[in-house]
Amino acid sequence: MFANLSDRLTSTFRNLRGKGRLSEADIDGTIREIRRALLDADVAVPVVRTFTGNIRERALGMEVSEALNPGQQVVKIVNEELVAILGGETRNLKFAKNGPTVIMLAGLQGAGKTTLAGKLAHNLKQQGQTPLLVAADLQRPNAVTQLQVVGERAGVPVFAPEPGVTREGEKQRGNPVKVAKKGLKEAQAKQHSVVIVDTAGRLGVDAELMKQAGDIRKAIEPNEVLFVIDSMIGQDAVNTAKAFQDGVDFTGVVLTKLDGDARGGAALSVAEVTGRPIMFASTGEKLDEFEVFHPDRMASRILDMGDVLSLIEQAEKAFDEDESKRMADKVAKGEDFTLSDFLSQMQQLKNMGSMKKMLTMLPGMGQMRDQIDNFDEAELVRTEAMIQSMTPAERDNPKILNGSRRLRIAKGSGTSVAQINTLVKRFGDAQQMMRAIGKGGGMPQMPGAGGGPGAYGGMPGGKKSRGKQAPQRKVKGKSGNPAKRAQQEAAAKSGANSAPAGSAFGLGTAPEPKDVDPTQLNADLGKYLGR
Repeated sequence: MFANLSDRLTSTFRNLRGKGRLSEADIDGTIREIRRALLDADVAVPVVRTFTGNIRERALGMEVSEALNPGQQVVKIVNEELVAILGGETRNLKFAKNGPTVIMLAGLQGAGKTTLAGKLAHNLKQQGQTPLLVAADLQRPNAVTQLQVVGERAGVPVFAPEPGVTREGEKQRGNPVKVAKKGLKEAQAKQHSVVIVDTAGRLGVDAELMKQAGDIRKAIEPNEVLFVIDSMIGQDAVNTAKAFQDGVDFTGVVLTKLDGDARGGAALSVAEVTGRPIMFASTGEKLDEFEVFHPDRMASRILDMGDVLSLIEQAEKAFDEDESKRMADKVAKGEDFTLSDFLSQMQQLKNMGSMKKMLTMLPGMGQMRDQIDNFDEAELVRTEAMIQSMTPAERDNPKILNGSRRLRIAKGSGTSVAQINTLVKRFGDAQQMMRAIGKGGGMPQMPGAGGGPGAYGGMPGGKKSRGKQAPQRKVKGKSGNPAKRAQQEAAAKSGANSAPAGSAFGLGTAPEPKDVDPTQLNADLGKYLGR
């Protein structure tokens, strides 16, 4: 969602690199570009004014003028101010000390409340809670049925005593306030730890429906009232949030559709305008594409500094600890890495979610967005099919794969013999790497990883790269002592192969844009994907 904003900010900060001192004109020019980028992202004007004012005040102060690297200090200030307008700190749910915790959902129609209810219930269930969904949206056609379907997918019970409206033009049946009160009693009777009440959405700021939401709040006295907001509707979402705050009030905000391609102004405005924290974010259509909102991590993503902590958390959830230990022991003992092992590792990688999303969490990946967008995740499925079409003996020993066996595997997996050949060759390279690691040799240079002849880009479908090797730096004043001369030559070779450090902002370890070779992105992965 923040791709365009991230690109604009990256370009702006890149101009500050290498300057030993920043003049007031430099700072004003940077602030002007930041203001334009935020307005283009549809951020609310009062928020833009406050944000840029704070940055200018701090940038002209002592912390930049006395910094060893003023450019990096400005980026640090922008990062801190971004965190501030996004809410400052992570805000978790407040659970009731006695009885069930009651969570009420409110928002405009079409914002995704019903789907969000299922995702929140699924997330709480994974934490050991016993949630109950209450269908109090009796106005939207088939809203009750939709909640029942979502609840079934999440494995969470749904309390729905009234069917609600089932088709357009039908008169509403049942009282939402009474349904919410009955749902709370049901949860108390069956000892559910959390009650999530899905209320009717509004097409706009409707006084009658706003009063209904207020009546539901008074009847059930929720511990949390979450305002669900569509991240794609821009500044108007902020106006609606303000109206809901005045009419019903809420304790936190949930952003939906963060996987969309809108400019993201609502996400950068709502916390600052309402004074209420963003608590959760929905990042896709699946039940598990839901996460706690961390302002510092979101600011880091916007500034293309990655989100490694979220990546680690995903890995901890997806990877099987026993399987990881087994693989570590196997490598340590020097046993061969087999196709069965590779299949197991790839399946755990798939459990982490979209490869594209994972790649975007790495620092500096915004500079390679086109390559990431062209990444074909279907290659993982095809590779999985090829390995699953092999017998256990073939997976353990690919050397027995003769022509007839490869033809059989190709037919069984819906691929070609050429793809099988490529997979086997790439896997042979991976085996050599694992053997070297097992012997304590570290990570060897993989064939094709350096963009040399015959190398493939890490992205499926990448073209061969015939990059030239860096010229050997000449050593001036060679010593007559053979040992000293060898040291000089080694130092010269090391200097020729070294790469400059620093991300686009000089804050990480990603390469500068001009030094980036897109064919090197995730180069080793391409070896396993049959390319």
